[in-house]
Amino acid sequence: MEQYDYIITGAGASGLMLAYRMAQDTFFDDKSILILDKEKNITNNRTWCFWEDGTGEWDHLLHKIWPKIYFGSDDYSQVIDADPYHYKMIRSAKFYQALWKIIDKKEHIKFLKASVNSIVEHDNQAEVITDKGTFTGAKILNSIVLNRDYLNQKKYPILQQHFIGWFIKTDSEAFDDDIATFMDFEIPQNGNTAFMYVLPTSKTEALFEYTLFSEKLLTNDAYENAIIDYLNKKGIKNYTIEESERGAIPMTSYKFHKQNTRHVLNIGTSGGWTKASTGYTFMNTTKKTKQLTEFLKSENDLRKFTKLTKFWFYDLLLLDVLAKYNEDGPKLFSSLFRKTKIQTIFKFLDEESTFAEDLRIVTAVPPIRFVKALLKRMIYGV
Repeated sequence: MEQYDYIITGAGASGLMLAYRMAQDTFFDDKSILILDKEKNITNNRTWCFWEDGTGEWDHLLHKIWPKIYFGSDDYSQVIDADPYHYKMIRSAKFYQALWKIIDKKEHIKFLKASVNSIVEHDNQAEVITDKGTFTGAKILNSIVLNRDYLNQKKYPILQQHFIGWFIKTDSEAFDDDIATFMDFEIPQNGNTAFMYVLPTSKTEALFEYTLFSEKLLTNDAYENAIIDYLNKKGIKNYTIEESERGAIPMTSYKFHKQNTRHVLNIGTSGGWTKASTGYTFMNTTKKTKQLTEFLKSENDLRKFTKLTKFWFYDLLLLDVLAKYNEDGPKLFSSLFRKTKIQTIFKFLDEESTFAEDLRIVTAVPPIRFVKALLKRMIYGV
């Protein structure tokens, strides 16, 4: 049985980013590290977007950047200058390849193609059981969803950010590639919170995603027909579909960290790193992997890593409202964007806002639903 100081299970964004940080930190040079995944993916299977104030760590890998965003609804529509923030896109192939290039140079880091079946905690270590054998690690950093207990509980609502996206190319200039459509609710809602998300990467190329924050997924035809209808509405008829992508990201304030043990820490989506109120994960993973790399240098008990903040509770209240009144999503977000500066919204969603800024956010949304959700949580506990 092979033994390692650290085993990283899953080489997606969170697992790979953590391995990359460990590869760059001399503290880990004398530590044995194993990365396990069923494949070493270096393709464009993901698109990650995030907002950022000024230049950032990943700017050299950006596929596109937008200085302005568009928000659209029946109540409020506006092109918004996000300065000093910019909205940024990374395609996964360039990201994967750049990080693997650094990781592969490190002799103490090994990658093995293997499907992870389970992880077992022991007194002084943990075991990872795979289809290629069992591996022992002093610390297991797991980004694979192995425990689905969160799906079988009722205390914390579970919505999905689910979508299908088409990368299209038009035969003539059709887009303003300085503007990213952040949310356009001017589409049929059908009792859900549904919007179109449009990212033009040139004047003839754009990603169109039909996205919902709701409980149930749709048929493929439902997503694709919504995109077709939206393109027709915008007068875009002559185009080719260059690529497509689909996803379903869990949005929940379920306490994933309760599944952590002394020797096993769940990271990424498996660890609750997805921002519960938005489904965004990439920038939170950027921050968390930095924090975790430092944490590993001084702490032995992985249960101590996760600490809930006020933002966890804010997300919980929003999800309570969206879960019970899903059709109200467009009004909620419209009120927020109409009454609040985009810079304050971004800061709040980055969990960097002050209490005064939090109050601006809270008072910008329709209050009755949130008061009811707050009272319910106060009575029954969080």
